[in-house]
Amino acid sequence: MPHINLPKELPGIRSAMAFRPETAKPLNELVEVLLRDPHSLTPGERELIATYVSYLNDCYYCQMSHGAIAAAHLNDDEELVKRVKADFQHADISDKLKALLVIAGKVQKGGKHVTAEDVEVARSQGATDIEIHDTVLIAAAFCMYNRYVDGLATLQPLDEASYRERGKRVARDGYVTVSKEYLTTYAVVR
Repeated sequence: MPHINLPKELPGIRSAMAFRPETAKPLNELVEVLLRDPHSLTPGERELIATYVSYLNDCYYCQMSHGAIAAAHLNDDEELVKRVKADFQHADISDKLKALLVIAGKVQKGGKHVTAEDVEVARSQGATDIEIHDTVLIAAAFCMYNRYVDGLATLQPLDEASYRERGKRVARDGYVTVSKEYLTTYAVVR
């Protein structure tokens, strides 16, 4: 049961965003830039970073949502998403992404946990400064998003199929586009 009066028709962050659309706009724009805009890391790789951080934060809604989006970008490879969450060091991903996930995991604990050695390892695996920067920012942003979702006790469906369907839509159309329909329909009048 949510801690405040959120739209019951919307799960997770969508209900919080509908409650306060003024804040939804910059939050959606940030995630659009971080996870979808042109980049040397694929959208699937960036979604895996978001999924992994959400998993570490034990945010069910975000790890399932972004895991579904990652899978949609990765030829529907849901097993890869599960392997990354469980033990990314043995998942079938690049060594560069593994090094970036180490950094993301340390940001999740606290920014000061990231060491110069972690950054050097990522660089030795081919990570660029923008990839390191954006990994840190994705991890930091998802700590915020996760706490937003869980701090309001938003509804978090257990049905994996609902995440899968939405994940395909967001992967195809983007966060800003998909959010417009529910923000318009369910915006809370206060």
